[in-house]
Amino acid sequence: MPRRLFLALTLIAANAAFSQAPSSPPKNDYSKSETWLCLPGNSTDACGVADLTTTIVTAQGKLKIEKWHGNANAPVDCFYVYPTVSNDPTPNSDMNAGPEERSVILHQFARFGSECKLYAPLYRQVTLTALRANMSGKPMAVDRALGYNDVLDAWNFYLEHYNKGRGVVLIGHSQGSGVLTQLIKNEIDGKPIQGRLISALLMGTNLPVPKGKDAGGAFQKIPLCRSLSQIGCVVAYASFRSNEPPPKASLFGHVPGADMMAACVNPAAPAGGSAPLHAYLGSGKGAATTLTPQAKPWVTPPPKKPIGTMFVSVPGLLSGECISDANGSYFAITVHGDPKDPRADDIPGDVVTNGVKQPVWGLHLIDANVAMGDLVALVGKQSKAYLAATK
Repeated sequence: MPRRLFLALTLIAANAAFSQAPSSPPKNDYSKSETWLCLPGNSTDACGVADLTTTIVTAQGKLKIEKWHGNANAPVDCFYVYPTVSNDPTPNSDMNAGPEERSVILHQFARFGSECKLYAPLYRQVTLTALRANMSGKPMAVDRALGYNDVLDAWNFYLEHYNKGRGVVLIGHSQGSGVLTQLIKNEIDGKPIQGRLISALLMGTNLPVPKGKDAGGAFQKIPLCRSLSQIGCVVAYASFRSNEPPPKASLFGHVPGADMMAACVNPAAPAGGSAPLHAYLGSGKGAATTLTPQAKPWVTPPPKKPIGTMFVSVPGLLSGECISDANGSYFAITVHGDPKDPRADDIPGDVVTNGVKQPVWGLHLIDANVAMGDLVALVGKQSKAYLAATK
């Protein structure tokens, strides 16, 4: 996998070493549709053009097409902040949606459109270019507050002009989860607007919570989710293969403080225990990318007609469980491959540099994909519970 993918995952560690940009760029105008990747009713934005057709690959090697349909009349909203994807040459990205930003919507957010109306602002995030420069010992002047302030402005505009009192789910991954954690802490936790929070899905991050408790760490009044119908709560996790837990050098699964731990909530079984996962994985169609690492054939021998969809679903192949042990607190993903059946026995998703797998990152690239079906179903159940509670 190209070196830029490795650098994309070093955001948490690298941020502290960046030099700070001295100026304050002008604010974005979030009344303009071009400052959003997704807005309800826009059939040409990143969500409006998303093709989420999926090929179901059974253990017997049978293929079945699964269509997807959005709900234009969904009664709740979803607000998404995407991870580090920008390849802009500047230390902070511009406000022009490139193929990277549009692609991440397809893989991490658009599928929630079956349960909620979709809002995804562009923001001037720290770029891969700045990460490369930092790693080479020549840090660029990054405005670390700029991305957060953009998302804050977008959030406030959304509340004033679009929300209209509706319940909302916050969704983020990696850098996006970090930005949302700060937003929730500063603007939502313990404030009146908390009453509209259906849930927050914070993937690929370390959310601190006191050991044995569900709140009192990053958030004081917002607990971790412990049931499929609980509302006003948080799902957070970082995924690793169950047979390759977080090593000591991992940035995920560990938080400072002897009495603290990284939160882990299994979206398929918030109360705990192992559960089958409804994954939507990249099929391998087209060139490999950050979020769609090239897969081996999903069926052997390959079918006469190759898989033509961007996504595959593999029922029964994956299960997940939140584990807390000497290795850390993490979402352990088990692959139940069977060499006797024709379906692939493993999944892509590891970070690989120069042909060598990097276990410190776990399955960070596909944190959202491994449980996407479960996350969408969870939002659906939480939304119904929220609507029932707020009639």
